[in-house]
Amino acid sequence: MMLAVIQNGGNEQHLWGIATGLGAGFLVATLVVVYLMRKSIRNRRDEQKEEFKTSAPRTENPSAFMAASMQGVIQQLREQEKELERLHRIEKERAEQTERLSEEVTRNMPAGLLVVNATGIISTSNPAAENVLGIRGLGFRRYSEALGASSDLTRLIGECLSSGKIFRREEVEHLPPAGDTRHLGVTISPIRRGEGKISGAICLLTDLTELAALQQRMQLKENLAALGELSAGIAHEFKNALATISGYAQLIQSESSVAEALEYAGRILEQTRSISHVVTEFLKYARPLEIPDEKVALQTMVERVVSEVGEALPQVIIRWEGTFGDAGGDEGLLRQALLNLARNAAEACAITAGGGRVVVRGEIVHGEEGGVQRICVCDNGPGIPASVLPKLFRPFYTTKAKGTGLGLAVVQKIIVQHGGQVEVRNRSEGGAEFIVTLPMPRSAPEAVESKQASI
Repeated sequence: MMLAVIQNGGNEQHLWGIATGLGAGFLVATLVVVYLMRKSIRNRRDEQKEEFKTSAPRTENPSAFMAASMQGVIQQLREQEKELERLHRIEKERAEQTERLSEEVTRNMPAGLLVVNATGIISTSNPAAENVLGIRGLGFRRYSEALGASSDLTRLIGECLSSGKIFRREEVEHLPPAGDTRHLGVTISPIRRGEGKISGAICLLTDLTELAALQQRMQLKENLAALGELSAGIAHEFKNALATISGYAQLIQSESSVAEALEYAGRILEQTRSISHVVTEFLKYARPLEIPDEKVALQTMVERVVSEVGEALPQVIIRWEGTFGDAGGDEGLLRQALLNLARNAAEACAITAGGGRVVVRGEIVHGEEGGVQRICVCDNGPGIPASVLPKLFRPFYTTKAKGTGLGLAVVQKIIVQHGGQVEVRNRSEGGAEFIVTLPMPRSAPEAVESKQASI
C-alpha cells in the first residue's frame, strides 16, 4: 500500500516536470516569435520612413509635417503651372497661325475688302480694295474722308452703320482722286456683337468698269443691228422716191422754157440731192458692217489722215506723235472714222486766236488679256459744252449749220464694230479730246513658239 503511494507520487512529479518543461518551451517560443515580429515591424517602419520621409513625415513633429505638406502642394502647383504654360503656348501658336491665315486670305482676296468700325474708321483694308478705289493708305482713315463725303459708297456705308441695312450687289459710281469714273459692285453688311448692337460694317468691292463698258458696247451693237434692219427698207424706199422726184425735176428743166418753172425745178433738185445725201449717210450708219480679219498698220494710216486734213485746212497745224501698232479690221472703215475725228477737231479750232493745233497721239497699253491701241485726237478749240457731251454720238444730233448729225454716230459704230470704244472729254488746258481704243491682234501661238525657239 505504501509502495503504491510512493509510486503514484513519483509519477505525479514526473508529469509535473514534463508540464513545466513544455510550458517553459512554449514561453520561449512565444517570446522568440514576439521578438521576430517586433523586429519585422520595426524594419518595415524604417523602410516606410525612408520611402515617404519627404511626403509623409511623422506626426510627432507638427512643424516638419506642415512644411512637408506645403512643399508637396507647391510642387503640385508648379507642375500645374508648367502644364498651363504649355497649353497657353499651344493656344497662342494656334491663334497666331489663325491670324496669319486670316491676313493671307484677306491680302490675296481678288475682291476688295473694307472693314469700318462703329466710329467710322477703316480698321482693315486689302490691296484689292486700294486698287479698285484707286486710293492708297486706306487703313485707319475715316471712310467719309477717304471715299469722299458725297460719294454713293460713303452713303451706303453710313446707312449700314446707322440702321444695319444690308446691301447686296449694289452698283455705284466711284470717282478716284486721279482717273476716270469707275463702276463698282458693292455688298455691305453690318457687324453685330452682344445684344445686336452694330459695331462696324463689312464692305466687299468689285470693279465692274470693264464689264459695264462691255455691256454698253453689246447693247449698242444690238441697237445698231435693230436700227439697221428697221431703217434699211425705209431708206431704200426714200431713195427710190427721191430718184423719181429728181427725174421729174430734170425733165422739167430740159423741156420747159419758163423761167419760174426752171427755178422751181432747180430748187427741187437741190433739195433732193440734200435729202439723198442724208439718206446715203444714214444707210452707212444703219447698214450692218462686215469687218474682215485683216491686219491694219495704224501708223501709215494716221500719217495719211494727218496729211489729208493738213491739205484741206492749211490754217491748222496738225501733227502726230507717240506709238502706233497694228489693229485688226477694215482699213477703209478705220481710216474713215479717224479722218472724221481729225477733220472735226481741225474745224473746231480753225478760228482759234493764235492758230489752231491738232495732235493725233498714239499709245499702246498692255494688260493681262492683251494689249490695246489708244488713239487720242486733241485740239485747242473752245471745247464742248457740258450739256452737249452726252448727245454727241446720237444719230441726227449736230451743232453744225449744214451737218447731218451722222458723222460721229458713224465713227462710234465703226469703232464699236471693231471691238473698241470711243470717248470724248474736255481738256483741262482747253479744247476737246476724242479717245479711241482698239484691241490689238493677238500673236499666234506658233509664232511665239518659233520666236522662243530662235532665242
